[in-house]
Amino acid sequence: MTKKTILELIPDFLDYCQVEKGLSPLTVRNYHFYLAELAQWLTSQGLENLTPSRLSPETIWDYRLYLSRRKSRNKSQKPLKRVTQNYFLVAVRAFLKFCLKRGIKTLAADQVELPKKEPRPLKFLDSEQVERLLAAPDVLTKTGLRDRAILETLFSTGLRVAELVSLNKEDLNFNTDEVAVIGKGNKPRVVFLSTSAKKWLQEYLESREDSDSALFVQYKGRKSADAGLRLTTRSVERIVAKHARAVGLVVKPTPHTLRHSFATDLLIHGADLRSVQEMLGHTNVATTQIYTHVTNKQLKEVHKAFHSGNE
Repeated sequence: MTKKTILELIPDFLDYCQVEKGLSPLTVRNYHFYLAELAQWLTSQGLENLTPSRLSPETIWDYRLYLSRRKSRNKSQKPLKRVTQNYFLVAVRAFLKFCLKRGIKTLAADQVELPKKEPRPLKFLDSEQVERLLAAPDVLTKTGLRDRAILETLFSTGLRVAELVSLNKEDLNFNTDEVAVIGKGNKPRVVFLSTSAKKWLQEYLESREDSDSALFVQYKGRKSADAGLRLTTRSVERIVAKHARAVGLVVKPTPHTLRHSFATDLLIHGADLRSVQEMLGHTNVATTQIYTHVTNKQLKEVHKAFHSGNE
């Protein structure tokens, strides 16, 4: 049985995530961030020598209590939201599963309870708002043409922003209108291009003068015609925000808002939940069900037919 402390095992866990589980660098970095908080708290409590076998439910409870009272370290200094607390605790669960997998006696992962998430309103754009946003870029400029292709692709495919910026030109198949995507957990899936998205992507690619493999590149700061640079997730977030401001949208959309808009658009027009689940790359259909309460036409018809206020 290992005599390593929790603090000593955390780097082993991160190596395991990278090498054996093949998690993305971003996911490993997030685990590192969340578990560094645990390490810091254990040290502050004089528990830096605590081994997994001596970890008790009481210690977990004290850590949960600490997270519930911890202030955010930005200017707001507000308490951590429950959803953020969950990120820290999910990392602890993953670490405990790693320990058990390695034969190290410790608490079962499900003994780390997660606070119930605060209900959050689902933010999406209606069809008129989507049309205004898509039409916002000036397609007579090369950056505007690229931005139009980005917005069209986000709405056509429902891709996560990280999936979008990871795309290469070779991932597109204009013969079948399909895009090959590697999603969360390195899971491959196929998403589809609408007629409009295909048109703007083709025009954008025809305008490209570089040989970079990335589908979406930045133009500013390029040293030569062949030194195109892949756009970052932050760059795409800025692009969406910029064009939303330009057309005066009250809703402040992000790339994820277009993912929500993609899902609600499909469901409103009659798509089945399982198909939408596949296209979104959700492992569990329960995740996709967040959209049903805003897209269930049948409920609306029942209310219209039977509620006395409609007489």
